[in-house]
Amino acid sequence: MNVLSLFDGMSCGQIALNRLGIKYDNYFASEIKKHAIEVTQDNFPNTIQLGDIKKIKAKDLPRIDLILAGSPCQDFSRGNKDRDGLKGQKSSLFYEFYRLFKECNPKHYILENVIMPDADYEYLSRLMETYPVRINSSKVSAQLRDRLYWTNIGEEYRDLFNFRYSNIPQPIDKQQSLQDILTSGYTDKQKSRCLLTNTGAVRTNKESLLHRYKTTGMITIVFEKEDLSMESIRTFNKIEMERLQTVPENYTKILDVNKASDVLGDGWTVDVICHILSKLFYFD
Repeated sequence: MNVLSLFDGMSCGQIALNRLGIKYDNYFASEIKKHAIEVTQDNFPNTIQLGDIKKIKAKDLPRIDLILAGSPCQDFSRGNKDRDGLKGQKSSLFYEFYRLFKECNPKHYILENVIMPDADYEYLSRLMETYPVRINSSKVSAQLRDRLYWTNIGEEYRDLFNFRYSNIPQPIDKQQSLQDILTSGYTDKQKSRCLLTNTGAVRTNKESLLHRYKTTGMITIVFEKEDLSMESIRTFNKIEMERLQTVPENYTKILDVNKASDVLGDGWTVDVICHILSKLFYFD
């Protein structure tokens, strides 16, 4: 089996394939972020890096059996006040994915993105010829991460107009709490908020950290004292962020915490991808 991973990041799709024991002959990756590529090659040195998606053509590749992609979400995100969607500079790269998707015509595919406005959701679903399955990473991790997955893997059902809906069941809830994954310290949250690219950034200004925690809710903090006093607080360390994304511990060992946060925040929750890919066994 040949796999093409677009916007591969640190290769969470490859972690999932290996975790499931799914064999593949070649894993082609399209990524441009230098430290993401470095992490991938450190863990999977046989990965074939192709670089910029805009320069890749299907005619230069062997038959592709599985495409994995998480096209940029920034212009769809509810955290972006403009929400330019597919007109945005980053999220418009979806069209490069779609070009290769049509050129390669893979047997299987997974496309991931964030919860988005109805018009974009409908448009992408019509192009992909399926409505997605919606899975929150909270089912398999200590993190709230609500995402859409367009795929032709697994169960389906058809509406009265014969349009396909992905009917992959929800993962079994592992009921993992945030406290369970901390290497030290305490939390007042059952789950972490969604991991972002700057979640683990080292912040010396505690007042700013507390302000974001109490007002915007855009960050989760860890209390070093059991009484949850504010004088000793921190952001997540690398091991904790890896656990939140269900990535193997020390996967990002070659990076400092800021760069690790960047690639982990961009990545997938691996056990969600495992859940979807596990349905391959029923059809192949």
